[in-house]
Amino acid sequence: MRLRRKPWVDTAIHNFDAFVYPKDRPATEAERGRWNEIFGRQAPLYVELGTGKGDFISQIAAQEPEKDFIGIELQQDVLYKAAVKVAAAELSNVRLLVFDVQALEQIFAPGEITGFYINFCDPWPKNRHARRRLTGRLFLEKYRRLLSAGGRLFFKTDNRPLFDFSLQEFAAVGLTVTDVSYDLHAEGRPENIETEYEAKFSALGEKINRCEVGFP
Repeated sequence: MRLRRKPWVDTAIHNFDAFVYPKDRPATEAERGRWNEIFGRQAPLYVELGTGKGDFISQIAAQEPEKDFIGIELQQDVLYKAAVKVAAAELSNVRLLVFDVQALEQIFAPGEITGFYINFCDPWPKNRHARRRLTGRLFLEKYRRLLSAGGRLFFKTDNRPLFDFSLQEFAAVGLTVTDVSYDLHAEGRPENIETEYEAKFSALGEKINRCEVGFP
């Protein structure tokens, strides 16, 4: 569903310039390889691809203050809501970027990232759009170049066909898949952090699929 444009966000998002890179001041090659410097410390760096309204990143950053987190979202109107949550929680270990994930290698250096989170990404169900899926092998090779040794990818989706496709892609490029769940909420894991989509789909009775992927 196409979101209604909110022109006022273009001004309001600058209230969060301390930790947001908006569309009129995006991250560039100038930040590439410098994220530890930008955060002001040496810490593991985790990147959420498609951070949405920020439920997940604001919670995990609060729970794991020893790590740094970057949330990437293409739609500025959506990212604004995430910025409000990060500011309210007074989190110093989060940066939010309005950015296209297809250009990740422009703003991150090889080995700079410890882990990726992909939560409820667009499934792109038509076969002709398979190349756009964030768990397809072209993206996986990008992640491999950007992750440090032993890096990991954490993936959740309610879309079973996408999950099955993803497992096949992980295997095709020689990645190790662990902690596979086809009904995450039935397992009652207290450590699970819900995204806004996860709460919505789970309430509708949809099963949540999850796995962890290791990069050698």
